[in-house]
Amino acid sequence: MLVHLAARDYRNFASLDVDIPASGLVIVGENGHGKTNLLEAAAYLALLRSFRGARDADVIRFGAPAFHVRATLSAPSAWHTVSVGYERATKRKRATLDGVEQPRLTSALGAVPSVEFSPADVSLVAGAPGERRRYLDVMLALSSPAYLQALQQYRAALLRRNAALRTAQRDMARGAGRGGDHEARVSVWEPALAEHGGFVVAARHAFVQEQAERYLQLCTAIGERQGAVLRYTSVGGDNGDAVATSSAAQGESLTRALAQQRATELRRGVTLVGPHRDELHLQLGGRDLRTFGSAGQQRSAAIALRLLELATLRGAIGYAPLLLLDDPFAELDLGRAKRVLALLDDAGAAQVLLAVPREEDIPDAFTRLERRTMHNGALTN
Repeated sequence: MLVHLAARDYRNFASLDVDIPASGLVIVGENGHGKTNLLEAAAYLALLRSFRGARDADVIRFGAPAFHVRATLSAPSAWHTVSVGYERATKRKRATLDGVEQPRLTSALGAVPSVEFSPADVSLVAGAPGERRRYLDVMLALSSPAYLQALQQYRAALLRRNAALRTAQRDMARGAGRGGDHEARVSVWEPALAEHGGFVVAARHAFVQEQAERYLQLCTAIGERQGAVLRYTSVGGDNGDAVATSSAAQGESLTRALAQQRATELRRGVTLVGPHRDELHLQLGGRDLRTFGSAGQQRSAAIALRLLELATLRGAIGYAPLLLLDDPFAELDLGRAKRVLALLDDAGAAQVLLAVPREEDIPDAFTRLERRTMHNGALTN
């Protein structure tokens, strides 16, 4: 799918141009020379942001006014070229599809679909709940335009309700206004929160309930002997066991929770219930992996989550996304690494970009791929 990748003033790349063979490419280089930056540039064309969480201004090469990333694609992609750029001075981001600038950035979201595996993925398990919510949001947004729209509208309503709560909190502290006025300014945003938040929660519940068994199978296949559990809980929503609980039912639950919490939220100045507070729980042998899991167990769970993401995205778009592997087997023993490779093969990964520090780190399964060496932001054969 990816034929050529170009990056200008992105991270440590003044000018990067690389042809990508149909089966993929191995990038070999010491840490700090730009291997991960290349993978990040490719992923930027899917996420429209850094997969490492960096601000757009921080990925511009030092001293440069802007960055630009461009991909040339082949079938089965719907597009021939995809490009994204960001200007430091104007803070403006632009995306083009086949040379046509998109009026909305979200029109280009997922245009170069990819899934990234790296040792840093352990934060999906060991990190704060926000890491797991973001995992769900990115995967479901790339898989479903309806989810993306609902998530955007929920966040917009949440932003406005939180602003109203902060204003009410300040007024109450000064003794200004009446309680009913404060509540009215806040509650006006609740129908939108309930409608769109209900859709988001229902979609997350449906995914988790539908994939829980597959998650268990993946963890077992990677080498975990204890039962692995994937579970989603809502703060203010319906946590029933019914698969794909309707968005209307979730919205009604959220409406009730918002009304019940409103007095507390007025005092605290923030919305305390809704999908922005929910949690994706990961357990192994009945114990919370975030708190009690070993480094190896957390790594296995993170890989299982990425494999679910790979299968979900492939099912949504109808073909295998680009697979970005950032030295993913560095912290795995040989047995687990071989089992993960087998699972990737079963998932039908087609095109691979693999970054490793040394040639001896290339797994046997990828020794057939062409290789390039990365040194100080430049690629050589």
